[in-house]
Order: sequence, then C-alpha cells, then structure tokens
Amino acid sequence: MTVRDTAPLPSGTIAVVKRDCPTCILVAPLLRDLVGRGALAAVYSQDDPAFPDAADWVHDDRELGVSYRLGIDTVPTLVRLARDGTEIERTEGWMRSAWEAFTGVAGLGPDLPEHRPGCGSLSVDPDRATALAVRWGGEVLASRRVDLASLEDEHEALFDRGWTDGLPVVPPTPERVLRMLAGTTRAPDEIVAVVPPDLVPCSVEKVAINAVMAGCRPEYLPVVLAAVEAACTDEFNIHGVLATTMSVGPVIVVNGPIARAIGMNSGVNVLGQGNRANATIGRALQLVVRNVGGGRPGGIDRATLGNPGKVGFCFAERVEDNPWTTLAEERGFDRDTSAVTVFAGEGPRVIADQQSRTPESLTRSLAAALRATVSVKMASGMDAMLVLSPEHLARYRDAGWDKARLRRELDELLLLDGAELVAGAGGITDGLPAAVASMRIPKFKPDGGLLVVHAGGGAGLFSAVIGGWANGAMGSQPVTREVRP
Repeated sequence: MTVRDTAPLPSGTIAVVKRDCPTCILVAPLLRDLVGRGALAAVYSQDDPAFPDAADWVHDDRELGVSYRLGIDTVPTLVRLARDGTEIERTEGWMRSAWEAFTGVAGLGPDLPEHRPGCGSLSVDPDRATALAVRWGGEVLASRRVDLASLEDEHEALFDRGWTDGLPVVPPTPERVLRMLAGTTRAPDEIVAVVPPDLVPCSVEKVAINAVMAGCRPEYLPVVLAAVEAACTDEFNIHGVLATTMSVGPVIVVNGPIARAIGMNSGVNVLGQGNRANATIGRALQLVVRNVGGGRPGGIDRATLGNPGKVGFCFAERVEDNPWTTLAEERGFDRDTSAVTVFAGEGPRVIADQQSRTPESLTRSLAAALRATVSVKMASGMDAMLVLSPEHLARYRDAGWDKARLRRELDELLLLDGAELVAGAGGITDGLPAAVASMRIPKFKPDGGLLVVHAGGGAGLFSAVIGGWANGAMGSQPVTREVRP
C-alpha cells in the first residue's frame, strides 16, 4: 500500500539540504543565521537529522517524503510556501544575490564565494526513484495488489496462483513494474490490445507486469508491446493458434535498429538459449496471453504435443552481412524502422547440406526439406518460415542471386504433382481428394506462404524450417507491427 507524506509544512521559507553536499556545508552557518533572524522557518535534512544542527528547526527527511512531495531536484533549495502549503517560489544552489532577494536579508555570507552549484537531491537518485514513487507517490499503478502472508514464499505463491508457465517468474513488485514502464513513453492506462481467448482489454501496465515476470529489461518493453499488438489481431488469430491441436505458437522476428540497441541475438545459437532479450520477449507475450487472456494449456490451449518454443520464441534477423531485403522490408517497412513480425510456427527443424557449392544444388536441397513441412501430403494449406544461415546465403550472394530469384526457383521446385498428394498415394492413407490427381499444386501459397529470414552463426552449413499453421481466413496470417517507443 502506498503512503503519501501528508505532514503539514510550515508556511514561509524552508530549506532542503544534505550533509553529503559541499555547498550545503558551505551555507550551513547562513541557515543558522536566517533561522535566528526569523527569515527561515525550518530546515529538512535528507541524510542527517543533526545537520546543520541538532535543533528543533531541523527536521529528519531521511525517508525523503518532504523532498519527494516538493519535487526537490537539487540541494540546497530554498522554497517559499503559502499558508495552504502551496509553493510560491524557490531558488536552488547558492548565489548570494538570489538568496538575499529571496530572504530579504542583505549582506549574506560576505566571506563565501559569490556562487556555488548545488548537488543532486537524494529524491531523484535513480536507485531510489521508483521506490519513492511507490511509497510517496500515491496509487501510481492501477492493477490489483496481491498481499502475501509473511511466511509465504513469493515464488511458490506465483506458481500456486497459476501465473507462471511452469518456470519461475520474477515477482512483479510495484518498484519493478514502475521501472519497466520507464522503458516506454506510452501511458500506463493505454489499451494495447484486447487479448483472446477471454477478450480482456490489456493496458500498457498489464503488459509491463508480465514483462517483469518474464525477466525483461525496461528497454525490451516497446518490442513486447508491438508483439502483443500483432498477436491479438484478427489476422494472426491467437485464439485459433491456441485452440488448434497442432503444436504451433507465436514466433517473433525482430527487425530494425531496436534489435541491436537492446542486444538481441541474430547470430550463433540464434534459435536457442543464452540471450536475455530473445528469451524473455517471447516469454512475455506468452505470459500476457496466459495471465490476461486466459490462454492456458489444458483450457483453451489444446495442443496435442506443444513445442518448447511455446514458452517463448523470439529472435532478430541478421542484417550486418545480409544483401537481401529483410522480412520487415518485404512486409512494407524500411530497414531503419524497428518492427516485429509474429508468425504461428512450430519448433525449428534443421536442414543440413554440407556439399552444395552452387545455388542450384542448394535450392534443390532446401526444396526437398521444405516439401516435408508438416506433411508430405500437405499443399497450399500451411505456411512456413525458412531461416537461411550465413554460409548457405553466401552460395546465393556469390552467384548474384537475390531473394526474389530464390523464391522463384523454390516455387518451381515446390510445384507438386497432385498424383503424389492424393489419399493412398505412396501407400499413405492420408492425402488430398482424388480430384487433384491431374493438377500441379504449390506446396505453399504463392503470395507469402513461405517467409525467408537470414539468421545464425557465421560457421556451419545448416539452415532451418519452422513449419506453420493453417493459412487463410480460418487460420493465421503473419502480422508485422512497428515498434513504438
């Protein structure tokens, strides 16, 4: 529970000081003199209740309630207050002419320098700011507070209440949530999205709470907000992604300057563990869906198998040696714009080709692997994402191929013979209706059914395919949103 400092302040002029300030020590004799003259009503000391004197006119402000209430930035500060406690004027630091005009006392400190700047107030110390806002700033957060018993383990309490994904989470204390909110300029009460399946309006503050729980840093919050916006669109259809028995979940690809600014990984082990931003941004989105929208496994989430990426799946596209258009550029954004793309995908499957030295050979190898995505009998119904590694992309770069050329070649190689796809073909009961036997059918729909992203370490002739879910009106479409500060 937050508490405001409501103790009445004396009318007239007061001073706020701290011992750990050379300028405050310099003017200490003047403070005694001004109190004696009746020109100063009281002194509030931030770090020593006996400074400048152990006297009834020196008040203890070590808890910084008065300093926070008055918005003190610098000490020493003289503040003139009206009878109702409202501020009339103030002066900061020491300047003889300003103090004489402020107090009406001439000839102050004749042996002192004409001017000395003050020191930073303890109430604006970054290490204290959020704790002070919680303690003295009133109810700055709108979310419900949950009080725990004194002997209750806070981590176990979060497990018991069903707010985790099965792994420990960071307790979202008010201080931590306020620090997280400092990562964005958006108002805490701004509604980011209506989160399925329960269709609950989700504010920036609610996203920040789950970002804290996921282990995010404040600078990650704008990316999490963009991911939440994208995932909660009708096009992405997070409700359907949850409700399907397939093993898909949101896969987040980050493009633009924000990826480098927050230290995201686009290189070695890009789809694995070890990078805080990659690991926690995707997890934050999943916790929002779980804790705000009600999308829990065994409830609306009906995946038969699931996949480890459903804890959180997020990575950045590699751009420093990428001659091709990025995923975000293909989707209408320029390279200098930060954006996230959310794709409904399963876990990654490695494509190994250690021998191909020509783009033609490598493309055939990739096409053969892509053909098996989801099912060898599936065509045009499911999307996919191809994550092309630097060594594989080099085959295309060195031969002068661009991404459009690769797409055209893959499209031709993935134009499948309907006779091989029908039910019963190859001794496999599963398959398409017999009516397609005479047709040639594309593995992926031609208008964006296969996304191509460049990522991974510089050594290793491995790429990966991330199979998708049903496309079309009843399925999920990739959605890209700009990252707003």
